[in-house]
Amino acid sequence: MERSSPHDITIWNQETFTSDSLSLIGEEPLSIRVQGNPYAVIMRTPGEEKEHVAGFCLAEGVVDRPNEFVSIARCDMDDTNVIAVTLTPERRAMIDDILDRREFISQTSCGICGKEVVRDLQSKIRPVEDDTRFDIRQASECLDSIATHQPLRKTTRGAHTALIFNRELNLISSAEDVGRHNALDKAIGKLFLDNRISEAGLLVMASRVSYELVQKAARARIPVIVAVSRPTALAVDLAAALNMTLATKAKGIGLFVFTAPQRLIDQT
Repeated sequence: MERSSPHDITIWNQETFTSDSLSLIGEEPLSIRVQGNPYAVIMRTPGEEKEHVAGFCLAEGVVDRPNEFVSIARCDMDDTNVIAVTLTPERRAMIDDILDRREFISQTSCGICGKEVVRDLQSKIRPVEDDTRFDIRQASECLDSIATHQPLRKTTRGAHTALIFNRELNLISSAEDVGRHNALDKAIGKLFLDNRISEAGLLVMASRVSYELVQKAARARIPVIVAVSRPTALAVDLAAALNMTLATKAKGIGLFVFTAPQRLIDQT
């Protein structure tokens, strides 16, 4: 499975037609099975499947710690689109409601009140108590640097990017994917499987921030999110409820800080 592939195209320049080839980003289904049963199917860019599934499972509450996985394994050949997750018996016994989907809030649900979503997630996720402070100019520079960490986007113009920096603002994880949720799951999953998720301090997203991305960052205990595009109102409500700092690019000005501004300070 390829992350990108060339496709022949016809170009019209308002006068003539010419032929060329462009690289398009790959998109394949990934079926996640937990304890032998189907759990979710995600459309994603192939690659980093184990990290992707680890980050997804952390975000959804399937696991809290990496040692609760017995295995994350491909079901068949190396190019399979099926990943099987096996949990320890102790963890399996704790998450009947999640595996049965009785209390599961789907990331593509409709007909659910936004306030209910925030209340439900707030009851399941502890507010972030991290009191880390970042120089707001340096945080803005991290956001501006995102273009230097997008090789797949440069090729295909179709990838979302997630970058995670530590508290010294050194880049410690990055991922690209056709889906912004998938990019974040992959970036988090890399640190989670390496037992380094506690180092995460600042998340940079090259996309709009929705409540699902705040949820994923909160589960990973990342206190600050800085993004290119403005967040949804529900994302701001959830970030505020969970004491997370959420800021986005203010073109020609600097940053819009929507919640918990105390973590972003001007040290000049």
